[in-house]
Amino acid sequence: MAEAWMIDELAYAGHEHLDPGFITGYDRKQGYPDPSADLAVLAEHGVGEDATVVDLAAGTGQFTLAAARRFRRVVAVDVSPVMQDALRGRAENAGLSNIELVRAGFLTYEHAGPPVDAVYTRNALHQLPDFFKAIALERIAGLLRPGGVLRLHDLIYDFQPSEAGRVFDGWFAGAVSDPAEGYTAEEYAEHVRTEFSTFRWLLEPMIAAVGLRIVDSRFQAGAYGAYTCIKA
Repeated sequence: MAEAWMIDELAYAGHEHLDPGFITGYDRKQGYPDPSADLAVLAEHGVGEDATVVDLAAGTGQFTLAAARRFRRVVAVDVSPVMQDALRGRAENAGLSNIELVRAGFLTYEHAGPPVDAVYTRNALHQLPDFFKAIALERIAGLLRPGGVLRLHDLIYDFQPSEAGRVFDGWFAGAVSDPAEGYTAEEYAEHVRTEFSTFRWLLEPMIAAVGLRIVDSRFQAGAYGAYTCIKA
């Protein structure tokens, strides 16, 4: 249950996540991310067929649907009712009955059942200011069993403040011109101005502070990171 001092995660996620038109083109805009590498990482760290996996900020379910074909139980959590409706339809069309849909966010999801084997989240933690990121990470650690895995993808800055102009110039130069095909330079700039991507050297101590050990981290273009973390 949300406390009076908590933020409204749906408001921070952006009004576009309530727009059926935006959601229809969401997977295309995201570039149809292939979840196979993430599933392989989970398997490498002992997440087997009987596992329970939580997809936090599941969106339209690109990972959820693939995970449900691999694991016994998948919980798809998202603050947007429109995203949840889209995922519900996709799950029904795929004949997948082992997906549980929960409307909640990082700060409000309450898990039913024993600690989970893995948590996955992609391109969502940046919607929270750093204070709330730390709380979200602690809550994620609380979901996991000992040895459980967090697989985290996000827009994270792997540079020093003095390098921001150079890094952003390079990042924006690789943007698309058609917003239906991906993210434009203008959209990237808006992200920097209005969302809460943080520096790698701020995020990693948060991860460690909540009892998660980083076993792998990979970065692209100084602005996009992927982490594999294990609960001690």
